[in-house]
Amino acid sequence: MKRHLLSIADLSKDEALNVLDTAAELARITETPVKKLPTLRGRTIVNLFFEDSTRTRISFEAAAKRLSADVINFSARGSSLSKGESLKDTALTLQAMGADGVVIRHPASGAAHRLASQEWMSGSVINAGDGTHEHPTQALLDAFTIRENLRESTGDLTDLNVAIVGDVLHSRVARSNVLLLKKLGARVTLIAPPTLLPVAVNSWGCNVKYDFDSDLKTYDVVMMLRVQRERMEDAFFPSEREYARRYGLNAARLSQLNSGCIVMHPGPMNRGLEISADSADSDKSVIVDQVKNGVAVRMAALYLLLGGE
Repeated sequence: MKRHLLSIADLSKDEALNVLDTAAELARITETPVKKLPTLRGRTIVNLFFEDSTRTRISFEAAAKRLSADVINFSARGSSLSKGESLKDTALTLQAMGADGVVIRHPASGAAHRLASQEWMSGSVINAGDGTHEHPTQALLDAFTIRENLRESTGDLTDLNVAIVGDVLHSRVARSNVLLLKKLGARVTLIAPPTLLPVAVNSWGCNVKYDFDSDLKTYDVVMMLRVQRERMEDAFFPSEREYARRYGLNAARLSQLNSGCIVMHPGPMNRGLEISADSADSDKSVIVDQVKNGVAVRMAALYLLLGGE
């Protein structure tokens, strides 16, 4: 792998498959009674989070600790960042403290690229979500989960039909998933109201639909996206009730999915809005598996970036 993991576009198909294969091996190892490996002993990983997060931050922390790395959790709230310290000064501080890797989540698109490209620090940078741009490790754990459930953890995702439904406009998860799933051979369909699709979505190289109810039986994977109300300053749909009626995964739509279809959600979920409780908790749901697999995939990313091939 390259020095940093900033975008799915930075990975070749072989490199992406290498991450997934490494994650599968690490997942098997960490299922033993002794879950820790000495691979990154003596290395320091900093979780630099400018946005609130539960799953991603804890997942990276667990991954680093299972590889025996030292972990520093650095939150913008209550730190010098809240006093106006710049990203550059923060990076120089982390460099002075000897950080070998920085996992960054930031509300500004491109923040991870800036941190990596300015050579402010010598360690590796992993993008844990930057604005509405990308979230590469989420896409990798989603692909890992799909492969684990539908392809028995071997090979790519050729000819699988994946529907990504909901707030595509504000979703960094959707962008990274489209890039990765296409790279691995899947056919991707974006389903959303026109107001929640990016202007240049036709250049993404995937199908775009506005009707969730058509072709439900053809999908192997249905990935629901969170409605990101915190990023919405305008009215993107008439009401939450109308959105749930037209684009939410409910019991009626769930019953029309084919028997082997799996249901995914990157979390956190707005139950009753983009996904109903019975859909989230159904036997088709692999949402809990996504959380579990996040640790193995992030272990693989840290291992390949900092520990060697």
